[in-house]
Amino acid sequence: MRNMISLKKYLDEPVRFDTKEVSKGKELLLPATVAAYRAALREMASCSLAVHPASGEKLKQNLDKLEEKLSSDDTVAAVEATGRKVQEQLQDWGKRTATHFQQTTDHVKEILLVMARTAESVGERDQRCAQQISDVTTQLHKIASLEDLTQIRASIKKSAAELKTSIDKMAAEGKAAVEQARMEISTYQAKLEEAEQIASRDSLTGLRSRLWVENLIDRRIDSKTPFCAAILDLDGFKQVNDAFGHLVGDELLKQFATELQSACRSSDVIGRWGGDEFIILLDCALAEAKTQTERLLAWVCGEYAVEGTSGPMKLTAAASIGLAEHLPDEMAKDLLHRADSAMYEQKAASRAARSGRKH
Repeated sequence: MRNMISLKKYLDEPVRFDTKEVSKGKELLLPATVAAYRAALREMASCSLAVHPASGEKLKQNLDKLEEKLSSDDTVAAVEATGRKVQEQLQDWGKRTATHFQQTTDHVKEILLVMARTAESVGERDQRCAQQISDVTTQLHKIASLEDLTQIRASIKKSAAELKTSIDKMAAEGKAAVEQARMEISTYQAKLEEAEQIASRDSLTGLRSRLWVENLIDRRIDSKTPFCAAILDLDGFKQVNDAFGHLVGDELLKQFATELQSACRSSDVIGRWGGDEFIILLDCALAEAKTQTERLLAWVCGEYAVEGTSGPMKLTAAASIGLAEHLPDEMAKDLLHRADSAMYEQKAASRAARSGRKH
């Protein structure tokens, strides 16, 4: 009973908070919340590229702009406005992506309908020809009962002509139906291949898309083919966008991708991993891959001439690269994590070296 009275005493007393601690907690919570929001936007942008590169590129650019503008100093109204814009961008991307896949589905339906119509026309033709052959057979039975040789000869000649006409007509109709089906299917097949090609390429650089490269990595792992993966990241690319705008940044990315493709061997696979990151798959062991990636860096890093808002300008592009050789029974995500970690280690070392030179 005494304990219950003591407990009631504490419950009846008003709870007192340390206002300094609460204020400190709020100060820590707001930057963490904004940082989480920005990370979520970056992840949404990367996922949109993986799902559908053609429409995902535009969404990524728009989300990147919104993410860059977010700050822990923003008001509630500003954050809510950003949220509405994000929602609009996602809805627009969803509609465009759904339309693309709907069109692809419609093409497949058309191919199936063409095949069904062709089968139906062949069936109808066979029924007509079967009836004609049946008629000729009936006439031949009648001929068998004739006694006049002249009449028999005339009847056989007439029946043979009718039979030949039926067979010729069947062959002509069959050839026309098959040719028509072949033409229509070829048209829709070309459309599907074009859609597949668009989906497999990054819309900005023309390199392979992230989703396509990920699928290729899985196939190589399944086939137990030895290979190395390299992830390359442009140093200071965000500053280029901030200082000169996304159009200049995009132009730099396109030129850099062209140089990267020129420097790679025909057996290498180059893709855009997302943002200013690229991935390269090399069909060789680690020692040879190191030599190749070092040669690549020497080739692609340097000055690039781009068109700025006030005219031509030169930008210096530097890059960091991380390399990892696929290990037996290693999953794709672990291989890519090792390559990514190696890239960030090189980036940190380069940053430290530049800082040391300044001092």
